[in-house]
Amino acid sequence: MAYIGQAPASIPLTASDIQSGVIDGKQTIWVPAVAMYPNSTNGCADLDQTELANGPEIKTLDFDKDSDEFAQFAVAFPKSWNEGTITFQAFFTANSTNTGTTAWGLAGVALADDGSLNTAFGTTVVATAKAHSGTANDLNVTAESGAVTIAGSPSTDEYVFFQIQRDVSADDLTADAKLLGVKLFFTTDALNDA
Repeated sequence: MAYIGQAPASIPLTASDIQSGVIDGKQTIWVPAVAMYPNSTNGCADLDQTELANGPEIKTLDFDKDSDEFAQFAVAFPKSWNEGTITFQAFFTANSTNTGTTAWGLAGVALADDGSLNTAFGTTVVATAKAHSGTANDLNVTAESGAVTIAGSPSTDEYVFFQIQRDVSADDLTADAKLLGVKLFFTTDALNDA
């Protein structure tokens, strides 16, 4: 996090911190739906593009209301990541006036050089279900999830696969949930990737 002006007294700053404008701690990565792909089994719909009357056209992955559906994506975290748990927020919409909730779950697995890609995901963590506003194509943003433990003993220079799902047993939106993307929160313990 960068500070404008004086940093809080509880955070000691070094000359390097001040010069770079960056302090180690909580960071984010945005992963849009266009960087994801439906699972081969029980996958969500393929990427969809919707032209609205005004403003941006949206690209979404649409998840059905009747059964759990899945999509995947991958991230190579910076070396400054502390290899600990992560959290997430899902950004989504619905072309519906229904005010039901949608629940998103995330699981991950980290793979090292020469590691087998045929490795199971860790435990799925489901964020608190978020109610749709009742206005078609309104933006919905979930609360930050609980801690997601990434399987595979994460370390530096690893490729981390994620699986996102709509958990219909934990929600009641009577329409497709249209995933726009996911914000990942992770913690760094270094100022750079040197």
